[in-house]
Amino acid sequence: MTMNSTRSWVSFVGAGPGDPGLLTVRAAELLRSCDVVVTEVPDHADLVRLVRAEQEPPLIVDGGFGEDGQPLTHAARAKVVVRHAKKDLHVVRLMVGDPFLYASGPEEAQACAKAGLGFEIVPGVSAATAVPAYAGIPLTTKRHREVTVVTCEHAVDWRQYADKRTLVLLSAVSKLDEVAEELLAAGRSPQTPVAVTRVGTTTEQSTVISTLAEVGVDARAAGIAPPAVVVIGDVVDLRETLSWFETKPLFGWRVLVPRTKEQSASLTDGLRSYGAVPDEVPTISVEPPRNPQQMDKAVRGLVEGRYEWIAFTSVNAVKAVREKFEEYGLDARAFSGLKIAAVGEKTAAAIADWGLRADLVPSGEQSAAGLLEDWPPYDELLDPINRVFLPRADIATENLVAGLIDLGWECDDVTAYRTVRAAPPPAPTRDAIKTGRFDAVVFTSSSTVRNLVGIAGKPHPSTVIAVIGPATAKTCEEHGLRVDVMAAKPSVEDVVEALADFGASRRMALLDAGQPVTKPSDRKSSGRRRASSR
Repeated sequence: MTMNSTRSWVSFVGAGPGDPGLLTVRAAELLRSCDVVVTEVPDHADLVRLVRAEQEPPLIVDGGFGEDGQPLTHAARAKVVVRHAKKDLHVVRLMVGDPFLYASGPEEAQACAKAGLGFEIVPGVSAATAVPAYAGIPLTTKRHREVTVVTCEHAVDWRQYADKRTLVLLSAVSKLDEVAEELLAAGRSPQTPVAVTRVGTTTEQSTVISTLAEVGVDARAAGIAPPAVVVIGDVVDLRETLSWFETKPLFGWRVLVPRTKEQSASLTDGLRSYGAVPDEVPTISVEPPRNPQQMDKAVRGLVEGRYEWIAFTSVNAVKAVREKFEEYGLDARAFSGLKIAAVGEKTAAAIADWGLRADLVPSGEQSAAGLLEDWPPYDELLDPINRVFLPRADIATENLVAGLIDLGWECDDVTAYRTVRAAPPPAPTRDAIKTGRFDAVVFTSSSTVRNLVGIAGKPHPSTVIAVIGPATAKTCEEHGLRVDVMAAKPSVEDVVEALADFGASRRMALLDAGQPVTKPSDRKSSGRRRASSR
């Protein structure tokens, strides 16, 4: 359903317990189309920006605190929602978990009904079910069929829970000693397993496993603080075999991604899938060429049939040529009769997005060298034209041009875009790089190495360094950086997988040695061991 912007409307949307990936499709749709978002916690503003991506952001209203800095009551927050909706705006009231489960959704929805405003309820994933699942604890099994969710904000008669049913406790962290004492007095066994999971579904999640007799002491020793979910019952024992989230190979690792923001999407998505927390630091800014006349001339020559081939060596090169086509009012039909080469699968995909198909993609190494391996020599009988259009970065090496000339081709090596060093990152980020608060850094080109060192300094020796290929590794070593991980093939997917394998091996080695699983940033050693290449 598409909202009419001239009609007042409120959508009460469940945001889930923390992981942005748990938003429903409907929730994301509404966040992309609404005029106003009334939040509940500070993290919601970042969630809205993430979902809206490049869209103009909506008006974000802090629903947690009023203008006087005091926490808003349910009634006061409802008035904020109603006030904005009465301006003929579509308001999303973003709520933690599910709007109708241990939340103020019912009261706020009643306020909308009283004001004559239309509203809808979009259920969300509740922390009561999601957090135990992320901790590897099923709430029901074939042997355990009963589960009760209890909120501990008010007095509870724990005698009614003396049986062996599974209990899920919300808002219980500050009362664990009292709760445990009353359940023990009601007859539950002191050895009943208990799990306390804080900041569940996020990469800061941690879980303490204890018993009813010891949980208060153990939770305090681990520094457990709200928000946390407590599970009491025999199902907790299944975590030993079903833990899947906290055991991801890069779980909780803070990984520096020194790339342009546009290029980093697939890399950061891959890192997140292994449990890492990517931190994007742009080191390269892509700019138009200082003198566009060379590019203009080459594009005119392409349209006039001057070239037999066009070779794209990056996604940015595809983008630059496409933008020039749009500037001239041209489309993909101008490529008719022209052969197209792409340096790798990502570049070929960018070409495909334009409605074109690459005639040549390296069968082996996805690089300029790999492209030359498969490039056919010029044949005056088969090739009516002997010229290649090569739109590239201003800092591209001459190896490809030299190789094509050796094969008998003439090249128009044209600067399609410039790569310039980005501005230095904020001081806290620079400090984190130098002091080892990043667990790993992933370098995807030699220029990212040079530029990161130039704008932020060298990563700390404890930081694991992963590189996309031999050329990038050589540049690291030239800058005094020892490489730990190198991809088997020069692709984003392979370097992420190689880093994940490194993390998994490291985790297993710590467990085999009977040591706690730590992150590289937890150990500020002066050196690193080299990982075997993948």
